[in-house]
Amino acid sequence: MTTEFEHVYHGLSSEVGKFRIAASGMAWKGEENEQVHAIPSGDIKWAQWYRVARNFQLRIGLKDRSREVFDGFVREDHDKMAGLLKQHFGVTLEVKDVTFKGWNWGVTDIQGQDLAFLVSNKTSFELPLGQVANSNIAGRTEVSLEFTSSSNHGKKSRNAPDEMVEIRFHVPGTSTRVKGSDAGSDVEEEEEEEEMSAAQVFHEAIKEKADIGQVMGDLVLSFDDVLILTPRGRYDLDMFLDFLRLRGKTYDYKISYSSIARLFLLPKDDLHVLFILGLANPIRQGQTRYSYLVMQFAREEETTAELNMAEEDIEKYDRLKKHYEDPTFEVVSGVFRALSQKKIIGSGSFQSRAGLPGIKANLKAVQGDLFMLEKYIFFVSKQPTLIELADVHQCVFSRVGASMGATAARTFDLKIVTKSGPEYTFTSINKEEHEPTEGYLKDKKIKIKNEMVPDVDMMLAAGGVDSDDDEMQSVASSGDERPKPRLGAEDEDSEEDEDFQASSTDEGSPSDTESDSDGGGGETASDASGDRELASAAKKGKKKVVKKKKAGEDGEASGSSKPKKAKAKSKDKTGSDAEDNDAMDVDEEPKAKPKPKPKPKTKTREDEDGPAKKKLKKAED
Repeated sequence: MTTEFEHVYHGLSSEVGKFRIAASGMAWKGEENEQVHAIPSGDIKWAQWYRVARNFQLRIGLKDRSREVFDGFVREDHDKMAGLLKQHFGVTLEVKDVTFKGWNWGVTDIQGQDLAFLVSNKTSFELPLGQVANSNIAGRTEVSLEFTSSSNHGKKSRNAPDEMVEIRFHVPGTSTRVKGSDAGSDVEEEEEEEEMSAAQVFHEAIKEKADIGQVMGDLVLSFDDVLILTPRGRYDLDMFLDFLRLRGKTYDYKISYSSIARLFLLPKDDLHVLFILGLANPIRQGQTRYSYLVMQFAREEETTAELNMAEEDIEKYDRLKKHYEDPTFEVVSGVFRALSQKKIIGSGSFQSRAGLPGIKANLKAVQGDLFMLEKYIFFVSKQPTLIELADVHQCVFSRVGASMGATAARTFDLKIVTKSGPEYTFTSINKEEHEPTEGYLKDKKIKIKNEMVPDVDMMLAAGGVDSDDDEMQSVASSGDERPKPRLGAEDEDSEEDEDFQASSTDEGSPSDTESDSDGGGGETASDASGDRELASAAKKGKKKVVKKKKAGEDGEASGSSKPKKAKAKSKDKTGSDAEDNDAMDVDEEPKAKPKPKPKPKTKTREDEDGPAKKKLKKAED
């Protein structure tokens, strides 16, 4: 006799079907695909009844420690289901209470292959450990569990349900673990207790249970102590038929072959080769996600390996061999290509000046290798960046900071503008790589814009040479001499000086008594006219002297300031003629350290005004 229940779901499927129970077992059949899932009576070991989101759930435990779940039963089906299970299989239907408090704190309990979260001794939710892909310690007290996604095994359906891909547990406090003594020892030893964080204990328990029934006996090939640049560290690489296991000192990763999007095999230099895995689902270390696994192998390193597979199974894969005796990078890449069924992307035809497919470059503050491939531009660094050539809008060559000197002259920058929006600027590329890079982009028919500064303009910008400085060649560069005034030329400044008329109220300024000669104490009109001449000449060369001051020549800087003070003094004189240009010769001043005429209103010359007043008193006597 067969009993049927309608509108029942199997597992997490959204497809509704019919559930039947008979003495021979139980079965579920979908209405759309008409797929049948049968359970023989001899495999049924226990049965549980849960209240879930889709009404009530029947959970069946099998003899291989797995379980089957059926949702959609109504409350009235409980008594009927309990009688059928007892009648046909001799199994008691156990009712499990579920808490509805909604608390986010409680106790974890590993029940078979499930991780149960209990609140007030009642089940809040359960997690299947068989679906745990990675378990990592995200912080000192946080453990992160990542789950495999069904979308990794094929194209995701439009009606596929939402899936949880990660959950974090905060596990505070510490835990003690007892260290066992050596077996067979006659001497009783005190048990030692090792104290460690509760998060670490929880993490190790998850790793141990998550591997049950998954990795035992399926190991195909294993590589020890493989150097991985991203994420940095050395890992043991265990390859299985369906997934890859990375085992490190701190982190363990389980990566499905179906989640591998691309494979790259690129020569880094003459000694090393890079094998890169592009992941559709990034792995995580703490808060950092890694979308690429970058492995580095030595060219000369060889490996002898034999696959743990039968000959019949090896023939199912493309170019997979039973025995390998080749360089390590060829063995690893060959096995990955066969198991993941992904094509390996090589270096292509591009070659730098050194004969390599990559060139050195910087992206922001990160240094790496820029590879020009057939369909991609791949920047390999701590965080690799992949740019598809079909997405490139244009490439701009430029040299930022050309005026900085010889360093910028040896490098150039390459900015890649993509159609999707992001822009990438690669800097500090050797100037010798410009020609092959430009040729590569032209072959790919990519729009190129050149903003590089020509060498002549760059040298002018670096040296700061100005054509106006040619007129300053007559100015002495030494600090021992003062620039001579140009008496023949006239400009706007000289015309303003000639129109200036000094006031007669300033006659007899004490500072005017100081002369360039040792015995002088008298005051003459020729001195004033000489100062006027000096001020006029200084204003003509004022702008040019300031430009020379940048070069650090002290003599020219001092020469530009002295005529200013002489001009201020000439405004205090009376009875002098601005056109009397022969009364004073500037070259007669001492060459050791020429001192300008003192200015009474300037505070910096107060010390020089004192002696001048004393000499004036002697002259009056």
